[in-house]
Amino acid sequence: MEERYKTIHKKGKDEITINKSRFIGHVLPISSEEDALDFLNEIKSIYKDATHNVYGYVFGENNNIQRYSDDGEPQGTAGIPILEVIKKEDLRNVAVVVTRYFGGIKLGAGGLIRAYTKSAKIAIESGIIVEKVLHRKLIIKIDYSIYGKVENFFLSRGIIISNVIFNEAVNIEVFVSFFEKSSFISSVIDLCNGRVEIEELGEKYLSLKDCKKID
Repeated sequence: MEERYKTIHKKGKDEITINKSRFIGHVLPISSEEDALDFLNEIKSIYKDATHNVYGYVFGENNNIQRYSDDGEPQGTAGIPILEVIKKEDLRNVAVVVTRYFGGIKLGAGGLIRAYTKSAKIAIESGIIVEKVLHRKLIIKIDYSIYGKVENFFLSRGIIISNVIFNEAVNIEVFVSFFEKSSFISSVIDLCNGRVEIEELGEKYLSLKDCKKID
């Protein structure tokens, strides 16, 4: 399991017109190859009158699954450029479909490559590139008397606080990046002079943009 990887945060769409041809770029984060194929079929259904629905997608920890199709465009001018944009950004688990409505002016091989490259780029930008970072969810149980000190420490360290529950003690739910977990726990124990209970509740990938969590 990778500790971090780049992908797309959400489904996105954008379009451009080049020499009267309309190019509509669509992007989707996927959790399986079946997701990519379902996405392709969805786009084909919506744009069934389009001249071409070209696609490229990658899936797997090391992008071990890579697929593309020119869908009738000259070989090497459409699907491969889309795939190369995904790979150049070092993205994981992403599907891109570019829909083309031919405008009557031929673009030539070079023009097609540039058009599909640009369409894939704007699609990906619309989906927002994020870093998925593996985190551990922890519950930090402390006395009320040291809550302020502990909270300030978390905020100064940029620790993600997901919830705070006040009952017989203060229970702070936090997410800590996988590689920081050990040092974080040691720091909290020292900060609290050992007066703390820490429980691990599993792990989860969080989406980060510019080192900040986004939902």
